Amino acid sequence: MTVLRAAVPGEGSGRRWPERPELRAGHGRAATARDTAPVYDSAPPAAPSGSAGPPLPGALGPDAPAGLSLLLAAERERDARAAGADAGVILGAAGAAGLDAGALEAAEAAGLVRFAGGRVRLADPCLADTVYASAPPARRRAAHRLLADAHTGGPHALPVLFHRAAAATAPAPGIGDALAAAAALPDGGPAHAERSAAWARSAELAADEESRAVRLINAADQARLAGLPHRARELLSQAACEGSRDAVRGAAQLVRGQLALQDGPVADARETLLLAAELLAPADADRALVARLAAVEASWATGDAAACVEALDHTPAGLDHTPAGLDPAPAGPERNPAGLDPAPAGPERNPAGLDPAPVGPERNPVGPERAPARPEADRRLGAYRAGMSAVLHGRPDAGRQPLREMVAQGAATGLLDGPEALLRAGGAALVVGDLPAACRANSRALAVARARGPYILVAQALERLAYGELRAGRHARARAHAEEGLRTALGAGQDNLAAHHHAILALVASVEGCSGAVEEHADAAERVAARHGLVQTATLAQWARARADLARGRLPDAAARLGPLVGAGPRRGHFAVRMLAVPCFVEAAARTGQTEAARCAVSAFARWAAQGTDPQAPAQLARCRALLSGPEECEALFTTALARHDEVAGDFERGRTQLLYGAWLRRRRRPGEARGRLRDALVSFERGGAFGWATQARAELRATGDAGAAEPAGPLTLLTPQQLRIARCVAEGATNREVALRLSVSPRTVDHHLRNVFATLGVRSRVELSRLVDRAEKTTAHP
Repeated sequence: MTVLRAAVPGEGSGRRWPERPELRAGHGRAATARDTAPVYDSAPPAAPSGSAGPPLPGALGPDAPAGLSLLLAAERERDARAAGADAGVILGAAGAAGLDAGALEAAEAAGLVRFAGGRVRLADPCLADTVYASAPPARRRAAHRLLADAHTGGPHALPVLFHRAAAATAPAPGIGDALAAAAALPDGGPAHAERSAAWARSAELAADEESRAVRLINAADQARLAGLPHRARELLSQAACEGSRDAVRGAAQLVRGQLALQDGPVADARETLLLAAELLAPADADRALVARLAAVEASWATGDAAACVEALDHTPAGLDHTPAGLDPAPAGPERNPAGLDPAPAGPERNPAGLDPAPVGPERNPVGPERAPARPEADRRLGAYRAGMSAVLHGRPDAGRQPLREMVAQGAATGLLDGPEALLRAGGAALVVGDLPAACRANSRALAVARARGPYILVAQALERLAYGELRAGRHARARAHAEEGLRTALGAGQDNLAAHHHAILALVASVEGCSGAVEEHADAAERVAARHGLVQTATLAQWARARADLARGRLPDAAARLGPLVGAGPRRGHFAVRMLAVPCFVEAAARTGQTEAARCAVSAFARWAAQGTDPQAPAQLARCRALLSGPEECEALFTTALARHDEVAGDFERGRTQLLYGAWLRRRRRPGEARGRLRDALVSFERGGAFGWATQARAELRATGDAGAAEPAGPLTLLTPQQLRIARCVAEGATNREVALRLSVSPRTVDHHLRNVFATLGVRSRVELSRLVDRAEKTTAHP
């Protein structure tokens, strides 16, 4: 067997490789460690029967760059997500094959390979598949044997076993069993993509069909966790488990349902996951619970609160962590739209629960010896299920205490439970209205997912964190997390999650005044939402469009969008978002004369606000009541709303209340008082990045006669403040009636002022007016 030290540059190989400092001593791994580190607990497996033996020089062919490329491609087969291969391993294998000493320089000069940080990779990763597939089988096996020898003496057994298995030319169940055992190492060992490749390779050497199916299911699940959904589906299709036991078929359905939850119709995912739970329950209650928690997530995405309750309340046999005194009651009509996104379900590795050890006649391939669950983790999970069940049954007071306890306990020990438990704690914090705790838990979940995996939870943690920041009014932070989450979700094939990131970005853009970005992100979110039944995503996208309409003064459009979402009927919005959108609907409806619909919405909102699940709700409720009250009560209610805003953070919602209060004061012909409120609103919007709403505040200030920071330029200086406001509204495309609604005047008044605007500016059409206003506004600080 070739020893790696004999192939490292300048160490006994008899040939001189190019002098590159980063290639010395195994590229960051000391040669002494490589020589002395044990690989196996016992003697290493013998070479597989039927093996051609050690490769001879020239086994990779006479073309040195091509031979080096084949080695890199064969190493990439072991871990498709690795950032290149260990340069010491590749060069050791190349040296043992007798490749020319200039192979590295020739390949690098030709732009075929790249070096960075002691690792080497093909310049075009897509080329690896082509190189590997087009190589003759004998050369592929030779490359794997060379790599197995080069890895020998390293810190892990799996690379050696993987390459030996890939080089086998005859049945070798012993190596297959050893490779499966290495693939099931505890967390902190191989990455998910590497585990997947190992499980798949061991399946090729399995002794029987059921063992082969078991390993392929595990390979598919590891590919899913690595963010390789297409590979996961391919592996599942190869696992013929129709005649297998229920536990094996249930494991396959669990992986299939989790894949559909990432990218597929979520209603189908829910049914698949419930079937998985039924199949798994007799043999594996813990994993059946994993399937049910994933079914809760699918039900949540569809907006089906009753289905969430059904999945939460069902306890698999042998697993009952529900605290006493929290027996779920029949679901009532009043459910709490708490805004919780249930945390992703599933352990970090091998959720299929299949046999990681060599399969023998005396072993059960679906009954591995797993470490017992930690009692405190079970208690937290039980508190989560009981609390969420109570909340969804319309008993928030009964559910709040166990959820608070879960959040507090998770903050202390969540790292030990992994990112899933932290995400559940973040969701529970949203339900009890503790937004700082929700952001902390989700931020910690993100850190743990990045450090320990699995990869697919990174995008999910970013989405939960972005949503929490959005709810807390920190829009710039929400945008930063959602933009990164969108890129990560798309890279991992999580289209459903990517759609939710698009919806969050649309909501952020509706605050920042970027109407083009609102349309772009809302369109992207709704395309996937319509195809996959994502009711929550669709509701958030429509809310974003309506809020953008409000920012631009398009009140009828905003009311029309939000009316179905906040009311009863088949087109109603998601139960966890509906109440959050009510203040926007009330503002649009009250200002367009739809007072009865607005009053009904306020009545429902008052009951929800009393539950304490949103810190902003009390101030928003007072603001909504002010918009619907007479002159005698209105001012007192606005004052109450501002006092409530002082009790919680959030510049944006406070600015909206100040803007509406200032506009009301101006219409009551109290311009001096109105200016103070409007200046405060402007400061709040500018500080919170709500530039679209800042435009409204400036317009209201100008209407009071205040010469604000954004003075008109050019010919617009000839207009009165009211004429300027009308000209800007018309330039945005508003009709006379829409302008009248926006400015609280009659259409006849708008028509009168608009004729004077045309005469003063010397324009003859609305198109000419729009162009003139656009040119003038570009010379000012107007956003």
